[in-house]
Amino acid sequence: MFVVNSLPVAILFCVVTMLGWGSWANTQKLAGKAKWPFELFYWDYAIGVFLFSLLFAAVLGSSGSIGVPALENLRTAEFGFMLPALISGAIFNLSNILLVVGIDAAGMSVAFPVGVGLALVIGTVESYIQAPKGNPALLSAGVALIVFAMIMSALAHRRLPHSGARSPVRGLVFSVLAGCIMGSFYPQLMRAVSPNFNAAPIARGMLTPYLALVFFGLGVLASNVVWNSVFMRAGGVTYGGYFRGGAKLHAIGILGGCIWMLALSFNVLASSVAGPAVSYALGQGATLVAALWGLVIWREFRAAPAGTSIYLALMLAGYTTGLVLIGAATQS
Repeated sequence: MFVVNSLPVAILFCVVTMLGWGSWANTQKLAGKAKWPFELFYWDYAIGVFLFSLLFAAVLGSSGSIGVPALENLRTAEFGFMLPALISGAIFNLSNILLVVGIDAAGMSVAFPVGVGLALVIGTVESYIQAPKGNPALLSAGVALIVFAMIMSALAHRRLPHSGARSPVRGLVFSVLAGCIMGSFYPQLMRAVSPNFNAAPIARGMLTPYLALVFFGLGVLASNVVWNSVFMRAGGVTYGGYFRGGAKLHAIGILGGCIWMLALSFNVLASSVAGPAVSYALGQGATLVAALWGLVIWREFRAAPAGTSIYLALMLAGYTTGLVLIGAATQS
């Protein structure tokens, strides 16, 4: 299987994660502009996540001379290690549906900094406790600045009650719920992955990162039958509507899932060098990327009253400086 052994490559992979996690929601925005309900978009998104996990395992997970191929690992893997990956997928799926609701209601520049920023804090702390790797002082300072940036985002949001979002308060509430739940999926996933998989033999019964990602994707798709069905019923959306959608709309959703899963896959591979806490925290710099998409491309604050720009500037500065400190934590 393909692994990462270089710190610069690991950081590059985290940057790819940042870009992917911060950009996939543009597909949901595009689908929303076509009046495609987010519940139907999310079915294609979940399918895209699972399909990419299979492709990633079949290609990079079955090449190279390190570790074991994905199929061979499947024959020796124990259910006790498959289960955390499946649960991780279900946890992430619920949180991400809530985040999509938040984006739909309040916009990317509000939902992402609050929801994903909160997930960054929770996930980084849990991951560091589970596998303490990296400078704790720099990591803590970086996370504190991310929290500061979240507060600035919330203050900017309060000054913009008529930002063009359909229901900004509802979106903020769903984003907070999403962040609280999302912070737990990454540590749960890493419990399934064999430690030091880039250099040490795969531990008995444990999974390679590639097989763990497949079970994660399966958990996302399987749990969607429950989570998304609830939201569909609440929103009065039917399964028949899904099959009436055009090929372009379905392709947009699948693309969104593939982009997100590519980002997660690169992040898990980078964790073998940078450490799970640092790798996850850097990847969640997606908050900065998504905020820029919302501000610059979608112009979600175009009607902002005078004085709002200072809060937005402080938000961006907090995220940027925090990510620099988290990146510096990998050097210790």
